[in-house]
Amino acid sequence: MEKQDVSASHSHSYIKLLKTNRELLVAHIHNTQCLLDNLRENGYLLAEDVEIVCACPTQPGKVQEQVRNLLDLVQSKGEEVSEFFLYVLQQLTDAYMDLQPWLLEIGFSPSQIIQGKTIVNTDPVSRYTQQLRHLGGCDSGFLPSYAQGGERELPLEEVYEDPVLELLGPDDESLGPLSGPAWLLDPEPGILGGQGEAVLVQGDAGAGKSALLQRLQALWAAGSLGAELRFFFLFRCRALGGMGPDAALGLQDLLFHHCCFPEHGADEVFAFLLRCPRLALLAFDGLDELPADFDLSRVPDSCSPWEPAPPMALLAALLRGRLLAGARKLLTARTGTELPRALLRAKVRLRGFGPLQLRNYARRVVPGRAARERLLQQLDAHPGLGGLCAVPLFCGLVFRCCTGLCDALEGPGRVLTLTDVFLRVAEVHLHRAQPRGLVQPPARDSAETLRAGLHALRALGRMALRGTERGCFVFGPDEVRASELREGGAQLLPLGFLRVLPAPGPEPGLRAFEFLHLTLQAFFAAFFLVVDDRVGTRELLRFLGTGAVAGAGDGDVDRDGDGDLDTPARSCHPWLPAQCLRDCRPAGPEPSSGKDHLQFTNLFLCGLLAKARQRLLRTLVPAASLRRKRRALCAHLLARLRAHLRGLPRLRSGGFRQVQAMPAFLWMLRCLYETQSHKVGWRAARGLRADYLKLAFCNACPADCSSLAFVLRHLPTRLALDLDNNNLNDFGVRELQPCFSHLTVLRLSVNHITDTGVKVLSEELTKYKIVTFLGLYNNQITDIGAGYVARILDECRSLTHLKLGKNKITSEGGKCLALAVKNSTSIYDIGMWGNQIGDEGAAAFAEALRDHPSLNNLSLAFNGISTEGGKTLAQALKQNTSLEIFWLTKNELNDEVAESFAEMLKVNQKLKHLWLIQNQITAKGTALLAEALQKNSSLTELCLNGNLIKPEEAKVFEDEKRLICF
Repeated sequence: MEKQDVSASHSHSYIKLLKTNRELLVAHIHNTQCLLDNLRENGYLLAEDVEIVCACPTQPGKVQEQVRNLLDLVQSKGEEVSEFFLYVLQQLTDAYMDLQPWLLEIGFSPSQIIQGKTIVNTDPVSRYTQQLRHLGGCDSGFLPSYAQGGERELPLEEVYEDPVLELLGPDDESLGPLSGPAWLLDPEPGILGGQGEAVLVQGDAGAGKSALLQRLQALWAAGSLGAELRFFFLFRCRALGGMGPDAALGLQDLLFHHCCFPEHGADEVFAFLLRCPRLALLAFDGLDELPADFDLSRVPDSCSPWEPAPPMALLAALLRGRLLAGARKLLTARTGTELPRALLRAKVRLRGFGPLQLRNYARRVVPGRAARERLLQQLDAHPGLGGLCAVPLFCGLVFRCCTGLCDALEGPGRVLTLTDVFLRVAEVHLHRAQPRGLVQPPARDSAETLRAGLHALRALGRMALRGTERGCFVFGPDEVRASELREGGAQLLPLGFLRVLPAPGPEPGLRAFEFLHLTLQAFFAAFFLVVDDRVGTRELLRFLGTGAVAGAGDGDVDRDGDGDLDTPARSCHPWLPAQCLRDCRPAGPEPSSGKDHLQFTNLFLCGLLAKARQRLLRTLVPAASLRRKRRALCAHLLARLRAHLRGLPRLRSGGFRQVQAMPAFLWMLRCLYETQSHKVGWRAARGLRADYLKLAFCNACPADCSSLAFVLRHLPTRLALDLDNNNLNDFGVRELQPCFSHLTVLRLSVNHITDTGVKVLSEELTKYKIVTFLGLYNNQITDIGAGYVARILDECRSLTHLKLGKNKITSEGGKCLALAVKNSTSIYDIGMWGNQIGDEGAAAFAEALRDHPSLNNLSLAFNGISTEGGKTLAQALKQNTSLEIFWLTKNELNDEVAESFAEMLKVNQKLKHLWLIQNQITAKGTALLAEALQKNSSLTELCLNGNLIKPEEAKVFEDEKRLICF
């Protein structure tokens, strides 16, 4: 910003100040109306004066000409008017933000008389910001729910609980949890190394992505978040994608007509946006719901903010920064949706609810402490329900129907699945939609309730299925009529499953509808496939693959009449390629891969056709039809599972036959679990043909552990299971209980596991005593959990590897673990990196090291160990003949400790790798260590990188190749 000389005191002449800075004021005042309104309101200008200022002969440069006219007029009115003019600029920071640094620099301070004047902000941009905040507060004030009638919307402030947000690195590795949603609006540079402007929030269906944006909008509208942001534009990609390929609109239309149209000065507001895009946030919800043929790399650029363009071209230009460059962008999409890294500032994964968030949510939505504790006790008693509650959407459903769901679990061996939850929701809402009279009818059972509402359910299912077939989530009048929804869907709105689309919708002027959530549409689509007699086997299985398996009726036998095949499927249906069972990989991509609405339809289809629900559904559809569909489904599932398993990467490593499972494998397991067919689970286990199953980085949640255990419990042999870097938490650990008797290797690192989960591990693993490797790195384990791990170490004499790094273990937990290590004769490798055991914990481990018979690798890096702890460890190693690798990186070890380790190296001839990286050792301590190496022939590597050694000092030790200083 260029400024004139302002060294002369402005207190003597405000007129002179305006004259000397005339160019600055003309360049940075973009709105004269606000100045004119206040000057006139306070009696400084007449109506004729305003007409003179606004009289401009030509359109180009109109505002600048008005500013010049106004400055001339104000200066002619005298010092007081000039002072008031500057006072308006100072007070209306939103309207004249570019001039605030200048006003601060000149130290402008108005007189008491001027400060007593009333200032009114009539700036169109400021008014539009207020308008956006008001409408944003209204739009985000309530969460849509699966409730009915007057309870249909829930106050956001009362029920919203922040989910777990996890920052991801360039390779999608976890960089730890975020402090809260506010980080998403932080303008600091990103962590992906590029110049991108967008933050991508990924999460599974129901994880709360839309609710998160709604929460951010509510906080912004209340002024509690992003104070520097003047604009918050929220777009639903589903609506943008529904405009059709021939639609065209300009950037101004996209921002104003599809969000909020300014009540005053639309052109001025748009010009301000183009001039200051850094003050705007563009939020795009549901990027994965754009048309399937949308390819960002093939969409032509639309660089003009005034020329109309297809909506997808505008979206691409905004994401690339061709339009509104510098604006902050927040995107949400389901897990697996990828964008070019060059467009992104950061990636965040929405993990849903952990145990702490679950309790907080219960405190919000369940009135009364007794009722809340009773509900939480029911979840603890039925960990399957608790696992579902890790997904916020399903958590709300479970909480709403928890009593009925837990009553259903009273039967022997009864297990609840997601299908049970949705069936219960449908039943509850059908029951509440019944007319109420003075005399209440007797309560109906589930079958009667579903039968009474069958027409409504079929109509919803027909519409849902047609939308699912076309990948459509918004339904106009034609779809409504074709689905036989009377009165345009109005009669079904009170049920709480549909909602009217916010304006304008795909067909302006006509009502359009959508299901409250993708999972609800998938449930009704699957329900229609099951209950409609006209649906044949081929149509039933269309989303599970390219066809059905012929064995479901041609040669396989269902001896017990339960719908399960009693012999394996032997051949494929003519429209299912035969090579899918023969080749090493499936024929082509999975038809439903990457399409959550299809995956959930498959899942609910399996659940509805489960044997446990046959009795309920026989009141809606003939038993023979159910058996035929169930038989076809089971055969097809097994065929697809075999094909998938044969295509998985396999290798032999460390004596294991290892198979690397993919996220699609989890979807198959979920479908198998919904069937609750132990015959199907038994066959799936036999088809695994591996003794090491790797499911790391698959975004598995607690409910997936139920599915996994459902299959693995049938394994004929023992198994190594790698579940690192998922989202299992304590509920997931509990769900794995049925398969602990088979597990020799259990890797659960980076899974948000607390002491509660470790207690379950302690109880279960000590029953069987077969575990050899236990990985719990980077969880939330404290000293209490360390005690449980110590018990495992004490009682499981086969345990050789234990990884406990980056937890919250202090000296007390360290002493407990060290004692267990001392008593173990099998432990080979212990990782304790990133805890805080300190000198006391180090002393305990030193005692364990003395004369230990088996410990080969030990990491006590980054544990707050200082001089005393280091010296104790060095002294203990003089009496150790087993340890070969010892890491003490990032502690507080000095030259005194280096001297102790030098003395140890003269005695210990077993140690091969010693890492003292990033400590406080100087050239003096290095010299002592170098001298000791002359008397040690076993050590191959002594790392001192990152210590207090200067490059010129390190040259002295260049001849000792084993000593690494840089």
